[in-house]
Amino acid sequence: MKTHLLKTIISLVFFGVLHTSCQYTSQKETDNAVKFDSILVDKTYHLLDNPENPNCNLQIKFIYPVSVEKSQLADIQKQFVLAYFGEAYENLSPQDAVAKYTNDYLAAYKELEPDYEEELKRAEDGTPIGAWFSYYELSSNQIQFNQHDLICFTVNFENYTGGAHGAHAYNHFVIDLKSGKKLTEEDIFTDNYQEALAEILVNQIAKQNNVTDPKELENMGFFSVDEIYPNNNFLVDETGITYTFNEYEIAAYVVGPIHVHIPYEEVQLLLKKESPIASLAGL
Repeated sequence: MKTHLLKTIISLVFFGVLHTSCQYTSQKETDNAVKFDSILVDKTYHLLDNPENPNCNLQIKFIYPVSVEKSQLADIQKQFVLAYFGEAYENLSPQDAVAKYTNDYLAAYKELEPDYEEELKRAEDGTPIGAWFSYYELSSNQIQFNQHDLICFTVNFENYTGGAHGAHAYNHFVIDLKSGKKLTEEDIFTDNYQEALAEILVNQIAKQNNVTDPKELENMGFFSVDEIYPNNNFLVDETGITYTFNEYEIAAYVVGPIHVHIPYEEVQLLLKKESPIASLAGL
């Protein structure tokens, strides 16, 4: 996955905050009995409310459950809101979280207006106005797996707030429908799993980059391979566990996010037999 996953949002043209009128489910017959809806936002604001001035653009595509058969809907919705918007919004409904986040983003951008007015005064002397005043933020979440009482989804995020380039992130979440909680590594792996799992991750990254010695990764933009450890940013499906390391986490910006898929057979000895993913791993 590259940033083109986020760029697809740009093709959606909406004004203000729109709420879809339809509900939908995944197509597989074995999916959990969960229905989803979505809220879409496309908001632009120009500094000093002047269309000739630099602007910010906020785009949100937030998918969330509206019906869950085997758990409390409020608990699952809270996990989705927390994952997408953060702790400051976790106790809000999906609709209120989107509205508040949108207002907060625009309010934060408007705080640049005094600085911009100073720039305008200097521009009268021929000083160019900095391009860093143009901001954007694009985000979406995608349901990656919806079976065996588990929902896995990814929050995709891209923003620019000045500087040489924007920032991108892919944050994964695995929700156990039976408990209504987010699964962590401690929920699925045995005690003291970190060192063994780290070695598996490093070897898989080396394999994906066609090198036999993991140390060679350090010549390709990776930081010290001895410092690559599990980061709790993972998804699960029928075939295995997929980890993502975001920009600057284990490699230089130019390398981009690193996605590492590990088949279950490679981590089977590290998995708890009573974990919520045990049946997927054939335990």
